[in-house]
Amino acid sequence: MAPTPAIPAPPVVVVMGVAGTGKTTIGRRLAELLGVPYAEGDDFHPPANIAKMSAGTPLDDADRAPWLDLIGAWADEHRASGGVVSCSALKRVYRDRLRAAAPGLFFVHLSGERELIEERMSGRKGHFMPRSLLDSQFATLEPLRPDEAGVVVDLSAAPEEIARTAEAALRDLP
Repeated sequence: MAPTPAIPAPPVVVVMGVAGTGKTTIGRRLAELLGVPYAEGDDFHPPANIAKMSAGTPLDDADRAPWLDLIGAWADEHRASGGVVSCSALKRVYRDRLRAAAPGLFFVHLSGERELIEERMSGRKGHFMPRSLLDSQFATLEPLRPDEAGVVVDLSAAPEEIARTAEAALRDLP
């Protein structure tokens, strides 16, 4: 996929959503379209978080705080050049924490039917997040509010279409 002409001063984009929505796939494709670096949010988790989720225990706010701070620091480092990072960013307070570290973030919320997400989670191999945590993810999720810079994208489309929809939303920014 060839990059499209650069968006002037591309923002840092957080591709968000519950587990299994395709944050990594879409994040990588969007970063390629924008010609900016991509960071995998899961790589910022400390080993204790991965062990906890692997054991089927949901993370709490205290578990997520240092992880969000590391993602926020990465986003802040890329504010001048732009970037894309995947991060569940399930609660408004998590997104606020990220925005406090890196003002001007744009969120792409991948949203879809639970059945489709569960089906996708069943098909992926080697990921630490078990399907059993999907209920806790949906229970924690607070969708983007109208005052938050971002777009909600239906994840049932093909990845290329989803990435192009997100890119189009970025091009429409003032």
